[in-house]
Amino acid sequence: MTTISKENYLKLIYIHTIDKNTGAATSRIAKRLSITNSAISGMAKKLAKEGLITYTKYKGMQLTKEGKKAALKVVRKHRLWESFLLEVLKIPWSEVHKEAELLEHNTSDSLIDKIDEYLGYPEIDPHGHPIPKKDGTLPKLPKLICMNQCEVGNIYELSQVDDTDERLIKYLSKIGLFINVPFEVSDIVSYDKSLIVKFSNKTVTISDKVARNIMVKPVKKAR
Repeated sequence: MTTISKENYLKLIYIHTIDKNTGAATSRIAKRLSITNSAISGMAKKLAKEGLITYTKYKGMQLTKEGKKAALKVVRKHRLWESFLLEVLKIPWSEVHKEAELLEHNTSDSLIDKIDEYLGYPEIDPHGHPIPKKDGTLPKLPKLICMNQCEVGNIYELSQVDDTDERLIKYLSKIGLFINVPFEVSDIVSYDKSLIVKFSNKTVTISDKVARNIMVKPVKKAR
């Protein structure tokens, strides 16, 4: 049985706590890694002993200063690899996440710095997530809202999508709704909260489930 990398734990804890003040639930991390709750609890105790997280049973996990530093290094490698695979090797948008998952753990700091330089020091990855800089800081991004909070008549720009499920990325690719594409919300279906959006001379229905996994930037309010 393959052992889940310690780096994967740290990365997921970071992703699940970055916008929250609460710890990452062990059950949620276990589900993402397809392992048992007891296995994640065992790893949590190990990471806590190494000074990388603080862990209190039933209250979740928080990264320490050293844990956050280690997590950001992995996140940086992952997101730069996604950018390289898409822009240079032309790997489909829906496939770069899983490929980057394999590459991130076997890339030296010097190589990832070369990739960063080659790409022109990008600030966001192909899914709209910020790429940590070499010093561990994050670029400042505009304020985003969840797509399910969009209002009729307003114009928004697709800015960030959940990259963990390639089915979502494949669906967005199929309809032609990519990062930085502007769209207008023409209607909201009261029955199931689906959004009717217009972009690139087409009209598409976006389900509430899809909208909940997309972040957008407000561009223009209706008059």
